[in-house]
Amino acid sequence: MTDTPNILCIGSVLWDIIGRAETQMRLGSDMPGRITRLPGGVALNIAMALARFGLSPALISAVGRDTEGDELISACQLRGLNTNFVYRSDDLPTDRYMAVEGTNGLIAAIADAHSLEAAGSKILRPFADGSLPAPYRGTVALDGNLTLDLLAEMARSPLLTEADLRVAPASPGKAMRLSPFIQAKRGTLYVNLEEAGLLCQTTFDSSRDAAAALLERGAVRAVVTDGGNPATVGQASGLITQVPPAVSVIRVTGAGDTFMAAHIAAEIHGAASDAALTQALAAAAQYVSGETKI
Repeated sequence: MTDTPNILCIGSVLWDIIGRAETQMRLGSDMPGRITRLPGGVALNIAMALARFGLSPALISAVGRDTEGDELISACQLRGLNTNFVYRSDDLPTDRYMAVEGTNGLIAAIADAHSLEAAGSKILRPFADGSLPAPYRGTVALDGNLTLDLLAEMARSPLLTEADLRVAPASPGKAMRLSPFIQAKRGTLYVNLEEAGLLCQTTFDSSRDAAAALLERGAVRAVVTDGGNPATVGQASGLITQVPPAVSVIRVTGAGDTFMAAHIAAEIHGAASDAALTQALAAAAQYVSGETKI
């Protein structure tokens, strides 16, 4: 772990509890399978992937000062992540995420990030106390598990006006939390087709249509994915659309986070927009096929 991070990951840091069955599942299915507990959360998933891609990420989040929190911080440090700026709460439990997956994808999930939401602006203390430079001029990966009020504050905060913001909603249910970044004309938005539709209050048939609509709505830059269908980067210079590699899907939780991290890392390392999208789609394909270790 390095004491000098080159990217900040702000958002959820929690335990992922994932049940996977080696067969297709539907609502009400009761199947044999495996249940695992792994470090997770959008910000943490992105940070772990960024570390695999050669960057030195630091986490900004809230983790309980409980046994699960101590174990989680240790797990992060073992993965080479900087945890110096994580807010440790004495009275809030460590957050958790629970999902059930089959060979046909995600069946259901519940994200319990209430402690992160309750901590609120306390997680930003490293900017105020001088632990981190302000305004911050590096890259920031930010997820929508923060409250709408805090995200709105960060979209316009002088602490982050010079930062390269990369923002993901965390789930379709939190897609509207990205609205402040569209209104403030800040950041690169990473959304799937459903999330893009929610932000634009419509539905889309393709990532290309969705990216174009987000730009028209005011987004500075948008990266739209659609599972195994074409993904699109929309920006002032135009739209770039590519088809992901075809692979057998072994897991899905964390795939979007891996895609986002790979895209950010490629651009930090100097890749052009089309090459960065290619690298990100390849990394996500490797992840869902089970080739990437976690």
